[in-house]
Parts: sequence; C-alpha cells; structure tokens
Amino acid sequence: MVDPGAGVGVGDADADGGRVRWDDGLIARRAAERAGGSGAWVAPGADAPDADGAEPDTLPPLGGSYGGPLRTRLDALHELVGLSRTRVDSDALAEAGRVLDEAAARQRLSSRHTVIAIAGATGSGKSTLFNAFAGVPVSETGLRRPTTSAPIALSWSEGAAGLLDRLAVPGRLRRRPLAGGAAHTELQGLVLIDLPDHDSAVTAHRDQVDRVLGLVDAVIWVVDPEKYADAALHERYLRPLAGHAEVTFVVLNQIDRLGTEAADLVLDDLRRLLDEDGVALGEHGEPGATVLAVSALTGDGVPELREMVGRFVQERTAPERRLAADVDAAAIRLRPAYLADGRPGLDERSRDAFTDRLAVAVGAQAAGEAAERVWRRGAIRACGTPWLRLYRWYERMRAHGSTDPHLASPVEDEVTARQRVEQAVRIVADEASRGLPAPWAQAVREAAARGAEGLPEALDELTASIGDPAARPPRPAWWPAAVLAQVAMTLLQIFGALWLVGQIVGVVEPGLLPPVLVMLGGIIGGPLVEWACEGAVKGPARRYGQEAERRLREAAAACGRARVLDPVAAELVRYREVREQYATVTGTRPGTRIVGGTRAGTTRLGATRAGVRAR
Repeated sequence: MVDPGAGVGVGDADADGGRVRWDDGLIARRAAERAGGSGAWVAPGADAPDADGAEPDTLPPLGGSYGGPLRTRLDALHELVGLSRTRVDSDALAEAGRVLDEAAARQRLSSRHTVIAIAGATGSGKSTLFNAFAGVPVSETGLRRPTTSAPIALSWSEGAAGLLDRLAVPGRLRRRPLAGGAAHTELQGLVLIDLPDHDSAVTAHRDQVDRVLGLVDAVIWVVDPEKYADAALHERYLRPLAGHAEVTFVVLNQIDRLGTEAADLVLDDLRRLLDEDGVALGEHGEPGATVLAVSALTGDGVPELREMVGRFVQERTAPERRLAADVDAAAIRLRPAYLADGRPGLDERSRDAFTDRLAVAVGAQAAGEAAERVWRRGAIRACGTPWLRLYRWYERMRAHGSTDPHLASPVEDEVTARQRVEQAVRIVADEASRGLPAPWAQAVREAAARGAEGLPEALDELTASIGDPAARPPRPAWWPAAVLAQVAMTLLQIFGALWLVGQIVGVVEPGLLPPVLVMLGGIIGGPLVEWACEGAVKGPARRYGQEAERRLREAAAACGRARVLDPVAAELVRYREVREQYATVTGTRPGTRIVGGTRAGTTRLGATRAGVRAR
C-alpha cells in the first residue's frame, strides 16, 4: 500500500497540532512519543467540525501512541534515516521518510477508527458491495463506466473527520448508514471508503486510488469471475503489497453468475494466484489475507464478510498492523544500503600492511640501514690506523672524486614516493570497503581519499622534524680509549722507526732487534685495535639502525593512522551503528543473518513468504 507520489517528509505533528521535524543529525534524536487525538465528525455536506470542537465519543479508547515492538522499530527507523542522510541516496530513504510521516500523522488522528477501502476493477461490483454494507444505495452503480469518480466515505460512528480530511474526502461525499446498519455494534469504528476503479481510463481516477491506498488501514479487493486474474491487479497492486496480507481482504464477487462447483474452482484458482503473488492466506488461524466469495447483488456471503470485517475492526489493531507492514516494506527497499556480505572492516593484518607501505614510502628501512653504516664507518674511521685511513681517502678520491665521508644513500624520487603513499591509501580503502553496501563503501573510500590529501607532505615534514639519524650518530663511551690505543700503536711504530734510523746514522747504539720489535708491535697492534673496534661496534650499530627505523616507522604509522585509518574506522563504526538500527527495524536482533530480504528462520519480513502452504 504505497503512495506513489510520496517522498521523504520532514515533519509530523504532536498532540496539540504543532510541527515536529524528523531530525537528521549525526546521531538522530529519538522523537518523543505523542498522544494521538481524534478528529471531529463532519456531517454530510459539512466541511468543518462544531465551533467548540466538541463531539460525542461512543467508542472506547485504544491508546494514543504506538507501543511495544512497533514503537521500537519506528524509533530505530527514525535514527536509521538520521544516520544515513549524508551516506545513502535520498531516493532510497524516500519510502522510509514517508512511513515515518504517515506514522506520525496517523498517530495524532483517531485510534478508535479503522479505515478500510473497497477497491476493484471496472464492473467488479465494489460499489454494490459498498451499498450492501450501508444498507442503502450510497454509491452510484450502473452500466456507465467509470461509475465511481471520487472516493465516497461511509462511517458507522462519529469522530472520523480528521481521518477523512487526511484522505481528502469532501464533506458532500461523507455518508452514514441506515439506522439499522448503525446499530450493528461490531461495525462501530468502521470507516468504509468506496474508491474509483483502479483500471479506469481516466488517469485522475487511478491517481486517487494510489493516493488513498497509501493512507488507509486496510483494503477489501473486489474481483469478479472475469477479471480476477487481471495482470494489472496482480502486478501493480497485489504482488507489490504482498507484505500487507494481514490487512487485506480479497472478495470474489458475483458468484451468483456461477454454479457452486464453478465458484469453488474460481475461488481455488484465485487462491493459487495469490499464492504465486506471495500473498500469505489467513487460513487455519494463521495470519494473512482473508479470501471469500460473495454476491453483493443477492446478499450471498455478505453477512459472513460483514462479520469478519466487524471482528477485524473491533480488534482495533489495523493501523498498527498496516504500519508494521509499511516498515517491513521500507526495510526491504533499504536492504541493499545496509546489508553487507561477510564481515567488512580492517583487521590487524591490513593495518600492519598499511604501516609497512608507508614505512617504505618514507624510506624507514633505508634510513635505518644508512644509520647503521654511518655508525660502523665512524667507529672504523676513528679507531683505524692512519695509514689505512689515508689509503681509504685516496680510494674515495679516485672512485668518486669527492672527499665526502658519508656514503650517500640513493634518495627515492619524490613522485615515486607520492605514488607509493597513494597506492598504500588506495589498497587500505579497498580492503576496508570490501563487502560493504555501495553507499558505505563509497563513504569509506571518500574518507580515505580525504585523508590522503596532504599525506605525502605531512610525511615529508615528519621526516624532517625527526632529522637524519645518520647525520651525527652518537659515540659510545669506549671510543676515546680505542682512539688512544690506536694512537699508542702509531707512536710505537714511529718510535721504532726513529730508533732504527738513529742506529743507522750512528746516534744510537746499534741493536736491531729492539727497534724492530717495537715497530712490529705498533704495526700489528694497530690493525688488531681496528679489528676489535669493528667487531665491538656491530651490535650497537645494528641496534642504532633499528631504533632509527623504528622511530621513523612509528612516526609514519601515527600520521597515517590519524589521517586515514581513524576516519575509515569512524565510517565503519557508523556503518555498524546503522546495521544495528536496521536489524531493529526489521525486528531481528543485531547480528541475525538476513537472507534474501527475509530474516533467516521467519516469514514476518518480506514481500514474499517462503514455504507458503501447498493446497
């Protein structure tokens, strides 16, 4: 029972007639429960209630507001729409907004009345059935088509003016039954609406049917033996409204034109078609549509129909049942926007992989290796023999034409580094959005893309603030002792050489062995000191390089987390919130698996009912 022209409304009314807006903030605020009021009765030909607004009330009150599961589901739908305004397309939220508006509008009107529309095709006899309920010719009948051109209202009790105003039924078309008809207590609270033909050649008539069907509490579909299988009826109305079976009556009229056996065959075929449409049939005490055969002309079956409608009206649950079916239909339309395959999100593996890619982009590993090399090279240079240092200086001059003591690490091109960062963001966004419904997957990608803007520059600034760990590596406490030892070895070599020269020139007494031993001690001791220093520096140099890599990696990870991972995680949390609200809307517990538009293990939600009884 949809209103084709309805969109997303933004307001409803409270008990005193004020306008209350359905909020669409970040976390939608729950609408306060409002007490429903009853409209004033408008007598035939009148357009307004009494001046003082008072009216007799002959019906027991039902309660002014929705309660129980329906109230919970409406609140959840309200929050769902608010949380989704900036994520889900407004067209997808249109039906949900209409349901919220209609729920608010129906709640503030009379809860003691049940509005039932009689709908049917041209010549089906719905107006004759309408007159049979009234006990007097109220709606025009005849061979001229279309006969009914505007909705006609028949009310068995006063207080339904607000409901009829909502249906736009003018005062001149509001009727009361005969005195005898009004005395039927089982029909007290019934408001019956005779609609134009749904297959009328006049477009305005069809538009009126669609509009009213979106507002009434229940529908009696009248079909005849000739048009009960009409595709227009089944494809345009019965099949799309299969979820409203509990507030639907399907009446096979004009059975006086058939024999008993033929009428049974036609009725069985009608049930078969309804079954194929997905309309659950209320047989054997189960909830569903009521199907029966009558003859409005002869009165055959009309008392049974009147009795069924009377029981239905006295239950006074039709508005809530109709609204629950509307919520079900809205949930089915919203399903693609809220249900995902699998368990979307970012696990630790994805987060670590993102950190690794950023570390590569900023050159954390290369910086650590460079710091380790500089530390080792500095130790060797400080503790090495002068002759070896002189030789290495000569080799650098010949090989590189430079005296720069640092072996410059290759610097990655800036464009390549930017591409690495963009690739890292793109991969993590794809992993986070995998399996999400399209609107939320797009929201995750947009959040990641916004974080990626300026991320390369932020990483460059971060690297500059940390500084180059290879520029001035710290020196261990034992380096001065090693340098002094190397100086001592060098002095031994020089002293031995001078001693030997003095012997040659005759200044010192001859004795070859002592100066040679001194020189050998210095020559051998120098490389030994250098070798010992080189071995001792491996561990500290490795730790220094690893620490430099860790600092740069953690800094890049923190920057990536703040700019990309946290916004993506916020979108995923928001999705989990709306997923929980959607589960409440559908009447399931959070985490319940929903398959094919219906909850697993139940047939409450959905336009179709799996496993409908085979007859």
